This record gives sequence, C-alpha cells and structure tokens, in this order.
Amino acid sequence: MTDPQYRPWRGVLVATALPLNTDLSVDHGRFAEHCAWLIDNGCDGVVPNGSLGEYQVLTPEERAKVVETAVAAIGGQRVMPGVAAYGSAEARRWAEQARDAGCAAVMLLPPNSYRADDRSVLAHYAEVAEAGLPLVAYNNPIDTKVDLVPELLARLHREGCIHAVKEFSGDVRRAYRIAELAPDLDLLVGADDVLLELALAGAKGWVAGYPNALPTATVELYHAAVTGDLDTARVLYRRLHPLLRWDSRTEFVQAIKLSMDVVGRHGGPCRPPRTPLLPEQEAAVRAATEKAVASGLT
Repeated sequence: MTDPQYRPWRGVLVATALPLNTDLSVDHGRFAEHCAWLIDNGCDGVVPNGSLGEYQVLTPEERAKVVETAVAAIGGQRVMPGVAAYGSAEARRWAEQARDAGCAAVMLLPPNSYRADDRSVLAHYAEVAEAGLPLVAYNNPIDTKVDLVPELLARLHREGCIHAVKEFSGDVRRAYRIAELAPDLDLLVGADDVLLELALAGAKGWVAGYPNALPTATVELYHAAVTGDLDTARVLYRRLHPLLRWDSRTEFVQAIKLSMDVVGRHGGPCRPPRTPLLPEQEAAVRAATEKAVASGLT
C-alpha cells in the first residue's frame, strides 16, 4: 500500500485529452510528448482514461497502453488513471493494471450502469480498493445519475475506501459539509469553472481540463487561488472563465481539443459518437482561445 502521508492527487493533475490520428487510431507518441510537456509547464501529474481521454470508446488494449505510455513518459508517481467500468470486477482489474504499471493512485466513478443505491456504491469502492492503490472518488451525478453526497463520501472515507474526491456536482456549498463530516478527506476541484470557489473552500488539488491547452496560465491561477492571492486569482479567473466553463458542457472534449489546436498543440478529432462542434460553438471556443493567447496567456 502507498504511504498514507503521500498524496499524489494534490496539485494540478490534468485530465489528459487523447491525441488521435486522422484514422482515429491513438497516437501514443504524441500522447507521451503531451504528458511530458504538461509536467514541463508546471502541472503535477496526469489523469489518463477519464472522460476527457475518451476511455469509453477505447479497446482494452488501447486503454492499457495509454496508462503504460503515460508512466513511461513521466513516471508512475505522477499518473492517476481513471478506472471506471460498468462492473466492480472490471474496475478492480483496471486498478490492478494501474498498480502493476507503477501508478500511485487511481480515480473511480461510482457504478454507472444503473442508479446504484448506497450499499452498492460502498460495495463497489470496497471491491476496487482491494487492488491496493488509494482511490480518489469521482462524483459526477450529472452523467452517472449517482450522487456521492457528503454523507456518503464521509462513510466511504470512514470505511477506508477513498482518500479524496473529485467533486463535479457544481454545488460549491458541499465543500464545507464534506470538511465537517470528513476533515481528512481531500477535496479536489472537479470542474474548471468553479476552481476559485472550491480553492477558497479548501481544495487540495484540481483534476483539470484546460491545462491541456494553457498549462502555464491555469497552473498560475490554481496556485494564486489556493494561496489566497486573490488579486492575481481574480484577474486570471475572469480572463480564463470563457474557456473554463466549457469543461462543464456536453461538448467539453471537442472544445478543449479545439483550444489545443488553436494554441499549436495537437487536439485533433474525437471518436464517435462525439461529433464536431457546431459552427457557432467552434467560433466561440476559437475566439475565446485566441483572445486568451493574444493577452499573453499560455
């Protein structure tokens, strides 16, 4: 088991977009370079095989190789893969694959093939925890229809199943209730467009989308927010928010990949069933990205 004092989920961990070739095959070389580039630009780690990484449409072989590629590029201590799956046994196998690849922690959604009750959620996390890696819960009730409310998170933490939570409900008030019920449970910002609010509420990390395109500016924003440098944080937050809010929209993968293309990275296409942005959406993302770059943000 990982040293409980070591918490690799703290800081800015980028939910990595996955570069695809024109034939929609995975470009593992570009992915390795992207992981290294993020670390070189101040990010603390990466979270491959999350929703932004399009894990749902990867083959098992591709999904395993994505983890291995990230570990080879930046070291396992900086890699926290998503291990979500419909079944607990499959999620545990992905956690074991991450463990064997050298990762220090994994991120896990609750059961998402049906509206699971609390007993099922507890059993799910307990099963995957048997793989021996610390679990970061991912609360995304918008997409999974299972809400890890503060009381349930506190129980999961009390029973030793989870060490942190990526909070994506959008309800920043929950941060204070979580801190009351489970003061040792690390709160991680889960949606880019509530970063400042959750940082001020005591968040210990950020599982982030937009550093894929603008790592230096977003890392500066995070550190300003968590250290209470509000003069810097408010200015950066206002300048970046037209982009950050895309992280909470249905088209977040396409939007972030487009911003990557605009700044000279390789975002590229998405696999079906995701479709390209509508013309007005593309224009809005492109304009906001170009404005950020023109103002000196990178």
